[in-house]
Amino acid sequence: MRRKLKSLWQAVRRLSGDDAYEQYLKHYDEHHQAHPDNKMCQPLLSKEVFFRQWQDDKWNGVKRCC
Repeated sequence: MRRKLKSLWQAVRRLSGDDAYEQYLKHYDEHHQAHPDNKMCQPLLSKEVFFRQWQDDKWNGVKRCC
């Protein structure tokens, strides 16, 4: 039962975007381990900067057809 609740909670966090920063950190670590000397990589964003950019991307601009 506990495992099912944990799995459900993770799904809710993923759908709501609550785990977006953790996913970003995971991707960043995997990318930099694969390409540690890549000069094109941007520096790691702080949690505040990441969420500000994430919110801007999500809500700025036209998001409907009419």
